[in-house]
Amino acid sequence: MSTHLERLKERLARITDLDAVRSLLGWDQQVTMPPGSNAARSHHLATVTALKHALFVADETGDLLEGAADEVAGLSYDSDDASLVRVARREYEKLRRVPESLMAERARVHALSYEAWVRARDASDFALFRPHLERVIDLTIEYAEALGYEERRYDALLDRYEPEMKTTQVAAVLAELKAGQVPLVQAIAERGRLVDNGFLHQEYPDQAQWEFSVQVLKDMGFDFTYGRQDRAVHPFTTSFSPQDVRLTTRIRENDLTWGLFSSIHEGGHALYDQGVRVELGRTPLFDGASYGVHESQSRLWENIVGRSRHFCAHYFPRLRKVFRKPLAGVDVETFYRAVNKVEPSFIRTEADEVTYNLHIFLRFELEQELVERRLSVADLPEAWNAKMKESLGITPPDDTRGVLQDVHWAEGLLGYFPSYTLGNLLAVQFYNQALKDMPDLTGQIAQGQLLGLRGWLRANIHAHGKKFTPAELVQRVTGGGMSAAP
Repeated sequence: MSTHLERLKERLARITDLDAVRSLLGWDQQVTMPPGSNAARSHHLATVTALKHALFVADETGDLLEGAADEVAGLSYDSDDASLVRVARREYEKLRRVPESLMAERARVHALSYEAWVRARDASDFALFRPHLERVIDLTIEYAEALGYEERRYDALLDRYEPEMKTTQVAAVLAELKAGQVPLVQAIAERGRLVDNGFLHQEYPDQAQWEFSVQVLKDMGFDFTYGRQDRAVHPFTTSFSPQDVRLTTRIRENDLTWGLFSSIHEGGHALYDQGVRVELGRTPLFDGASYGVHESQSRLWENIVGRSRHFCAHYFPRLRKVFRKPLAGVDVETFYRAVNKVEPSFIRTEADEVTYNLHIFLRFELEQELVERRLSVADLPEAWNAKMKESLGITPPDDTRGVLQDVHWAEGLLGYFPSYTLGNLLAVQFYNQALKDMPDLTGQIAQGQLLGLRGWLRANIHAHGKKFTPAELVQRVTGGGMSAAP
């Protein structure tokens, strides 16, 4: 007779398969689906989401979890089986409070909202998106109330992305960061050297950019045997197993940095997913420790590596061979300074490292006001513009470069944005530890040898999947806790 643990693994494997199907439907929606198919796709997503949820929160799952917990009681905390039961049990206790009908309706509404967001963004008309976002906010609040919370409604949403973190904790970390970064931005604006990056906005043929980005991804260690790169309105990465990982990018022919750094960024996410041990596939452990930890990987590769002098020293000469005309007369130091130019900008994904987090502060504050009903969706564009003026000193000229620029709210991902800044902080902490363990790391990067860093990240972070909470993982890797100081 099979044990509780064996039967639990079989059940969780089926549930994980359904989640992979749901993710595949979402990938197709944003990458290859015909534009008129969205209404039907919303029902597909709702059905699969409801099936997965019902199977997971059923009493039988709870009984198997109870029995399996007894069977793994003697195992070490970090064993695969003990971790599987622990992580699945926590998720079960959370999601069993949420009605199946609510999960299905959220999936359906988010699919329709995404399509409305695309149209509104293209037209730069928030009014087209407003009724959809109002419905998203209503369902998000209902979802948070079902999940439950001790302090603030936003905590229930934040916990879905950063397990065991509270809004007050995130606010404290962001305040520490803000105290150092806002004066820095002001000092750069007042006394910084002017940087001319006009050569980055010449004509760079689409296909040549695409091919260069693919080569960089290969150098980073992304395995195209088990993955692919496509295009999307808003770049993202999704995966269905460690052996099927999809990343997307976007290319603009008059901006060399859009496609290159989007691919490097999403490549960091993709390497994480490919690096999870295959044995953890088809289980709830096939995931990152948190969205912040996942973001640390993309920001580490995009900024700490991709915008470094070492990386530029190796890759700029190769870029100059591909794009001879627009890069004629440009040297590596000029290129390095151009891709690190600090300047307030409207678009978060195009922001430099110094001003990027100011975009997150803005979104973090607005999200809390929306879910606490202190701000109406109708007043959101005005509130957005006011906070942009306050924090970055600029006012978006239209909705596309303002309140409509991100896809997250259309997909119901409220509580997600803090993960970007947490990822920035963790990226520095992880990279500093890698430097300690690999003193020749910068020399490797300068030679275009990126597999050493990928190997370190895989061994210390990727391989564990979701076995540990973010706090536990940071402690294991760095010997300390999360901090804005580095």
